[in-house]
Amino acid sequence: MKKKFMSLVMAGTLTAVTLTGCNNEVVLEPVAEPDVDVVVDVDDTTTDVDVDVVDEVDDQALADEVAELIDAIYVQERTADTDAQCKAAKEAWDALTDEQKELVEGEDADPDYFGRDTGDASLDDARNQDEIGENEILVVSFGTSFNDSRAKDIKGIEDALAEAFPEWSVRRAFTAQIIINHVQARDEEFIDNVDQALDRAVNNGVKNLVVQPTHLMHGAEYDELMETLSAYEDKFESVKVAEPLLGEVGKDAAEINADKKYVAEAVVNSAVAIAGFDSLDAAKEAGVAFVLMGHGTSHTAKVTYSQMQTQMDELGYDNVFIGTVEGEPEETACEEVINAVSEAGYKTVILRPLMVVAGDHANNDMAGEDEDSWLSMFNASGKFDKVDTQIEGLGRIEDIQKLYVEHTTAVIK
Repeated sequence: MKKKFMSLVMAGTLTAVTLTGCNNEVVLEPVAEPDVDVVVDVDDTTTDVDVDVVDEVDDQALADEVAELIDAIYVQERTADTDAQCKAAKEAWDALTDEQKELVEGEDADPDYFGRDTGDASLDDARNQDEIGENEILVVSFGTSFNDSRAKDIKGIEDALAEAFPEWSVRRAFTAQIIINHVQARDEEFIDNVDQALDRAVNNGVKNLVVQPTHLMHGAEYDELMETLSAYEDKFESVKVAEPLLGEVGKDAAEINADKKYVAEAVVNSAVAIAGFDSLDAAKEAGVAFVLMGHGTSHTAKVTYSQMQTQMDELGYDNVFIGTVEGEPEETACEEVINAVSEAGYKTVILRPLMVVAGDHANNDMAGEDEDSWLSMFNASGKFDKVDTQIEGLGRIEDIQKLYVEHTTAVIK
């Protein structure tokens, strides 16, 4: 490639700038000269140059390269290049200055991808060890890139299962490759996707496989898991799948079950205790309402959220309301919940996730600073004196962990 030469003069100093190689590496060599105009001679072309603009362009170009690398691993399919791509993205990020990191912006990339502090990843356990033995409990979760929540919520469930079944090896799989890639690139923690975990089980000679989904319901994630498992059924002597947290869906909003009752009591008891009340009635007398925010889904299982509201009503939990990020079913949309809480006369609201993990949805969609977060919208409505949040996943509640153990016990027996 032909070298290009630029001559720049600023504040009485002539600076020779040489651009070399494919990446136009910049070498600055000061040369004593009197003040002259700033001129660039590139391939016989003369033009004025704003050096500050050049620096800003270079910073943005470097940030854009990192954004492209992040977007390349923000995908739901693992390929032969995934490991190298994760490594390249982190190395490129680490090479940026703090100012350049703030400029990272892509289709899915932003400075928080690598820069946000979500806790200590070393407190987690990827549970991707070999030497499994003949009996395995594979705990399948959607996953989260929030380290604290992964350790408290997902690992909390896994630890409870490992304690309850010491003769079985407990292993982990995430269904969200996007999250697996994020954790791998940022923290060098390698978590199996479902296919990897099942291949590991086959290669380790597992005979009896029990799969315990940590999913809330028989929704889209559960259906995809069952489809993946169908390709492995003949590779084990026994494959059994335990119930997700809320059990069978049921046909309509009025149909509830023992699992939904158990979960309703467990999450409300936890919320009330963290809020500092002796009972839910005491909170009600103080004018406090609890809003439990789930994910929501277009899947037919969305009736589960309506059933959970029915369950709260049947338990007499008049100041507990169910909402969803996606607003499906319709009565769970944020605006609808705001109106319901306001019409019921409550002036203090505590938002809490109805999710196994307190991850991205809890931290951003529920408690984030953006104007479209639930915290912001509840405050912007002007209908409440105070709005607080509890960023607590279901998975860290001991009673919830016990319910997963019961579901696993049912299929093992």
